[in-house]
Amino acid sequence: MYVYCAKNNMFYPEVLKQDYLNVGKWPADGIKVGESVYLEFVASRPPEGKRRVVGENGLPAWGDIPPPTPEEQQQRAERKKQYLMSQASNAIAPLQDAVELEMATGAEKSALTEWRKYRVLLNRVDCTTAPDVKWPEQPT
Repeated sequence: MYVYCAKNNMFYPEVLKQDYLNVGKWPADGIKVGESVYLEFVASRPPEGKRRVVGENGLPAWGDIPPPTPEEQQQRAERKKQYLMSQASNAIAPLQDAVELEMATGAEKSALTEWRKYRVLLNRVDCTTAPDVKWPEQPT
């Protein structure tokens, strides 16, 4: 058996009640729930697009994951931009080496130019427009 606490949306195993009491953490307002409820909401994955919430009856329920805030969308775009900049720099480095060492083929010189143009365009991306960011096309 378990006790579900709606206040903090957590389950507590009854076998550990004394341990929780000893440290003053046993929920006074907890509701006893069976193993099946615990397994549904803790041991298994939530349904797609859902998260565990406190239901109207004070028991766990599946609720919709809220859409990301504008700040979260901007942060995601910034992380993507950093990742793409890193990819571009990794692609540029060996091409630049080949050019500097006068070992570059025509294809490598052309690829270097394309990757450098891409990196400049990527650097200019405005992530404050997320989620409607206009990403430049990555060279192939």
